[in-house]
Amino acid sequence: MKIRKATIKDIPELVSLMEQLGYPTSVEKMKIRFNNIESNSSYHTLVADDNGKVVGMVGLCSGIFYEHDGSYVRIVAFVVDSSYRRKGIGKKLIQEAESWAKKQGSISIILNSGNREERKDAHQFYLSMGYEAKSIGFGKSIF
Repeated sequence: MKIRKATIKDIPELVSLMEQLGYPTSVEKMKIRFNNIESNSSYHTLVADDNGKVVGMVGLCSGIFYEHDGSYVRIVAFVVDSSYRRKGIGKKLIQEAESWAKKQGSISIILNSGNREERKDAHQFYLSMGYEAKSIGFGKSIF
């Protein structure tokens, strides 16, 4: 198992992972998204590769605080294939995400996780990794 930077070749497996996360998409749409993400230096995508098969991913975005000095990294997407969960893959992905955040000079790493029943295990995982439940999120479509 190795953690590596995602490439365009990973798109079909990223589609499957996005679907498992609850966000159905297509290969064509994911290619467009991935190309946009890759062209923005604030973003970084890592995958867990098990002998050539992508079995997890973490999508990261760096930003600058308004309320503090310094910068942060936000985990904007995180998923491990349902057949590979509870094998330490998520932990490795999070650790590599934190390492990337430190290399960016960030002082904090944050994430939002849906407040739904099916995310309860994920919440326990984040707590076990040292993350604190700090806020409630809100969203609104504007299109």
